[in-house]
This record gives sequence, C-alpha cells and structure tokens, in this order.
Amino acid sequence: MVCLGNICRSPLAEGILRSKTFLKGVEVDSVGTANYHVGNRPDKRSIGVAAKNNIDISSLRGRQFSVQDFDDFDLIYVMDNSNFKDINTLARNEEDKQKVFLILNEIFPGENLDVPDPYFGGAHGFETVYKMLDQACDAIVEKIS
Repeated sequence: MVCLGNICRSPLAEGILRSKTFLKGVEVDSVGTANYHVGNRPDKRSIGVAAKNNIDISSLRGRQFSVQDFDDFDLIYVMDNSNFKDINTLARNEEDKQKVFLILNEIFPGENLDVPDPYFGGAHGFETVYKMLDQACDAIVEKIS
C-alpha cells in the first residue's frame, strides 16, 4: 500500500487489508513515496478511524518505498495517480510496472480515481477514506482468494 507520506491512507489500507487476510498468510505492508514521516506513527486520525473499526494500526511506522519492494511484493497498490507515476518511475522493467495498481480501480475498474488525501481536512475525510479503502480491500481479498 503506497501513499505520499505513509501516515494517513496507506497505513489505513494496510490495517484494513491485514484484518481481512490474516488467516490467508498474506503479507501486507505500507510505504510512502516521500521520506517526510519515516519512522513516525500513523496520523492520530487514521489510528482513530481504524480503532473505531476494531483495527489497531498504532504500532505501524512510516517507511519510504524502495526498489527492493518490487522484489518483495507481488502487488503494489497506490492511493493516487501521482504516487502511481512516482512508483512507475522507479520501476526497473515492465515486470515491475505490471505489479503497480491504483487501489480504487479494484472497485471502479479503469476509472483511475484517487483516494483523496485527508491530511489537511477533519475527521470526516478519514471516515470517507476508510470506507473507500474497506471496499477496495474487500475486492482485493476476493481477487487473491
């Protein structure tokens, strides 16, 4: 799961997908394309909306995407078109690019929609993002099952 800073959307997506796949042996992680928040906990509003839905993401820590992630993961879901472009710029070859997907295309195929960044908004934005990611993660689980 990839967003810009790895404190709002991607850790929330990581927590949601982990909660849906824990019995399936699926490894889930989250990263940012930028290094602003490396080592930091998720935003308190992401932690809060996750907790309201019985998901604990408080122990997650931000890290930055690295080329090694192409080797370590089969699927790389990005939250928006900007991060999609940034990750594809780091791809070494076509095989790497074939692993990168916009997460909302799982529920809105081919529409290339962005998960809005709730960072500068209030708690309501985090609720909206949670609902979007929850639906997308349901589709991902269905896809990988």
